[in-house]
Amino acid sequence: MQDSLTERSKRILEAIIEDYIVTAEPIGSRTVTRSHGLSLSPATVRNVMADLEEMGFLASPHTSAGRVPTDKAYRFYVDSLLEVRNIARDEQEEIRKRCSLSGSDLGKVFKETSRMLSSLSHYTGIVVAPRFTANVFRHIEFIKLGGGRLLVILVSRNGTVQNKIIETEDEIRSADLVRMSNYLNHLLKGLTIAQVKEKIVSEMRSDKVKYDAMLTKALEFSRQTLPESDSEVFIEGQANILEQPEFTDVQRMKDVFRAFEEKGQLLSLLDRCIEAQGVNIYIGTEAHLSQMVGMSLITATYMTGRNTLGVLGVIGPTRMGYAKVIPIVDYTAQLVSRLLEHE
Repeated sequence: MQDSLTERSKRILEAIIEDYIVTAEPIGSRTVTRSHGLSLSPATVRNVMADLEEMGFLASPHTSAGRVPTDKAYRFYVDSLLEVRNIARDEQEEIRKRCSLSGSDLGKVFKETSRMLSSLSHYTGIVVAPRFTANVFRHIEFIKLGGGRLLVILVSRNGTVQNKIIETEDEIRSADLVRMSNYLNHLLKGLTIAQVKEKIVSEMRSDKVKYDAMLTKALEFSRQTLPESDSEVFIEGQANILEQPEFTDVQRMKDVFRAFEEKGQLLSLLDRCIEAQGVNIYIGTEAHLSQMVGMSLITATYMTGRNTLGVLGVIGPTRMGYAKVIPIVDYTAQLVSRLLEHE
């Protein structure tokens, strides 16, 4: 694709995209020559724009003589023309200040992170919490709290911790709690958390457990500790999308809200981002989601060591400021990775 465009065509396409990102108005040939200091006549620019339209990089709205970029144009722009700027110092400070683990549980951290991404980008921020059931079981421990309460600590191999306080009417000795944890640690060793769920259900049906009340309690306590929902998504700033001029149409507004409410399809897309690792950009129809037409998704994975834990990013119109948003998303993912690594 890149070889099929001359340097002049690339400069004109870049000018149109950057003007359209700012104005959301179809761009005409005179605007290009005036705004970008190109030593070309409007007639020459019009000819190049006609060629770009024929190649699928530009489209002509019916109500205007100007042109607007297509998804194909944005993809070429992101891959071949865009110069991603360094993240500004004040943005770095804002991200560091608001992405802090001190005194907060991870849910609050991820919620604040998605809110911060929305605030800095002026679009919609999104964070997918670590998918705990994909982790490998490492250790479970029972701690007596008194008042018929137990603290159950479930640790995965990558260091993710699931804490749960459960209540029991039975008085259980500390020695029995140790026996219960030893039994489960041996039984569940090397299984993913998803497999742990299946193993516990299977074990509770066995004759061995039916005749051992202590093992039955151990399995029931561990079952109560496992998370019921596999993925938690934090989305903030949905209304920012609706402030963009291309989403003022009532039907488009409904489509946008449906995309956020029906999280299953969005999660399947975000799962692809997790598997790909690093920074990923889906532009318009590339997402293969009907509600995402006219929108782009920029994501980056966050990790501990070599283990990918989750993904965060920004959803905005295809006419988003990629040069600004990409470094914000990338820097935030790196910071969250460092915070989780040290936690």
